[in-house]
Amino acid sequence: MKHYISKFKTTEQVPGSPHPTHILFSALGSLIAISVVTLLTQTTSIPFMMAPFGATCVLAFGVPDSPLAQPRNIIGGHLIASIIAIACVYLFGSEWYSLALGVSISIAAMQYTKTTHPPAGATPLVIIFAEPHWSFIFYPVLSGAVTIVVIALLFNNAIRTRRYPKYWR
Repeated sequence: MKHYISKFKTTEQVPGSPHPTHILFSALGSLIAISVVTLLTQTTSIPFMMAPFGATCVLAFGVPDSPLAQPRNIIGGHLIASIIAIACVYLFGSEWYSLALGVSISIAAMQYTKTTHPPAGATPLVIIFAEPHWSFIFYPVLSGAVTIVVIALLFNNAIRTRRYPKYWR
C-alpha cells in the first residue's frame, strides 16, 4: 500500500499567485469585456451574452498566454460546441443523453480541430436546456465570442507586459 501511495506523490510545488498588477489587469479586462457584451445586449435587444463567457474571460484576461485562451480556441470552440448542441436539440430534444452527447461530441470535435476551449464545454448545456433556434449560433454565441476576442486583442496589447494572441493558427 505504501508503494502505491508514493506513486502519486509529486515534488512539484503549487504555483504562486500572479503579480498584483497582472491580477488587476485581469480583473479590469474582464470588467470591460463583460460590460461591453452586456451593454450591447441591452442597447440592441440582440442577445450577446451567455454564462460560459464569464469563464472565457478568465482565460482571455487571466491567462492570455494559454493555448486555451487564443482567438481560434475561443471563437472556434464556442462555435463548434453550439453547432453540435443545436443539432442535438433538433435530433434528441433536451433529454439527459442529448446533454451528454452534446458535451462529449463537442470535446472531441474541439480536440480534433485544435480549438479546445474549456468554457465551450458548457455551451452545449446552455443551448440544450434553452432549446433555441439555429440563430443562437450567431446571437449570442458567435457575436459574443468575437466581441470578447476583439476586446482581449485591444486590451491585452495596450499593456506593455502582455502580447495577445500568442498565435493565430
